[in-house]
Amino acid sequence: MIQTGLHHVTAFSGLALRNLDFHTRVLGLRLVKKTVNFDDPGTYHLYYGDAAGRPGTILTFFPIERAAPGRVGVGETQETAFRIPRASIGWWTHRLIEQGVAHEPLVQVFGAPVLRFRDPDGMMLALVGVADPEGEGEAWASGEVPVEHAIRGLHGVTLLLDKAEPTAAILTEVLGLHEAGREGNLIRFAGSAAVGGFVTLRAVGGFLPGRPGAGSVHHIAFRAADDAAQAAMGAALAARGLHVTEQRDRQYFRSIYFREPGGVLFEIATDAPGFAVDEPIEALGSALKLPAGLEPHRAEIEAVLPKVA
Repeated sequence: MIQTGLHHVTAFSGLALRNLDFHTRVLGLRLVKKTVNFDDPGTYHLYYGDAAGRPGTILTFFPIERAAPGRVGVGETQETAFRIPRASIGWWTHRLIEQGVAHEPLVQVFGAPVLRFRDPDGMMLALVGVADPEGEGEAWASGEVPVEHAIRGLHGVTLLLDKAEPTAAILTEVLGLHEAGREGNLIRFAGSAAVGGFVTLRAVGGFLPGRPGAGSVHHIAFRAADDAAQAAMGAALAARGLHVTEQRDRQYFRSIYFREPGGVLFEIATDAPGFAVDEPIEALGSALKLPAGLEPHRAEIEAVLPKVA
């Protein structure tokens, strides 16, 4: 079965070491790849995910030490949510309190408990309790987060838009999602994948536009089974008058990019080849990995990158 839904979410952060500590130690995610921004090799690109770095579990960051704070607004991702076992909501509430992470009161959204909080750069995150967390064998047991409470990949994202309908058409007619429900001013769309399966649209006409910076999401990526499926999506987007980039090799997937009608930067990424293409599963994230074209410049790159691990 072709899996549709999110491949990954990429955001900006401030200090790399602080970002690494929060997402690996506090949240218990695995650092599955330590590389650089291929378009700006003096900046890290850190990938966090489950034990195997599966599509639909990946949250990535471009850490920029002196980055100004971003501002969430129209044309941006408002919230990025993870899946956890429903029975673990209480454990995670205590975990956030213990770690000094401020959180909002527990709420119910589309029938599921949602615990919202922010990372050290102000990025809005949430934990969503699911009754049947698929893929428990891939959960990453970190030093402080037991496997039974571990995050089980992405749940989804919420996009802040002026109007929902044009974006909804792209989600349903091109990216393979379907409308799954409405609640207040929220419209939820679901893909076929259990992890990274949801995109929720929140229309707030007339709200301020977003401003990129630390704590803001740069883009969200959707899954394509292979190059052919990606090319078909690209052709469908071009037929709708949207500008689509050429395919770019990101070492662990191949990507095309476009701005959807609401202004959010979307990526379509192939599932293959995956994060084990340049290091074994058991060693993911343990060394700085560079694409072949940057390898001759390793010494200069390592000299300007801050030390993280």
